[in-house]
Amino acid sequence: MFISPAYAQGGGGGFDLVGIMPLVLIFAVFYFLLIRPQQKKAKAHREMLGAITRGDKIITGGGIMGKVTKVVNDNELAVEIAEGIKVKVQRGMVAGVIAKDGENAASVTPPNQEQSSGLLGGLFGKK
Repeated sequence: MFISPAYAQGGGGGFDLVGIMPLVLIFAVFYFLLIRPQQKKAKAHREMLGAITRGDKIITGGGIMGKVTKVVNDNELAVEIAEGIKVKVQRGMVAGVIAKDGENAASVTPPNQEQSSGLLGGLFGKK
């Protein structure tokens, strides 16, 4: 045979750290920009739902505003939407709790923190 195998060009079948680094970087970016903020928002919403008590003013996912008259069980609330008109609402369908001054208290960020500006504002501090 005139052609000999070139073993040095094959590179072997070993583990290549440089080839896996772009995948690790992409996952890290997705985690810090997409996954982590969604988890924080979901946790804040779960805590807000758990803290609903009798007398709170709420707004549902459909936009109906009312006052909680009774907490039926862990999943249901009795809400008065007008004088003498009460409806049962699933706790999971509550979009927010309305503060006493009329502003929506259930925002994305807790009231003691300021909202970050820009896409990377939450990662690198205030602008």
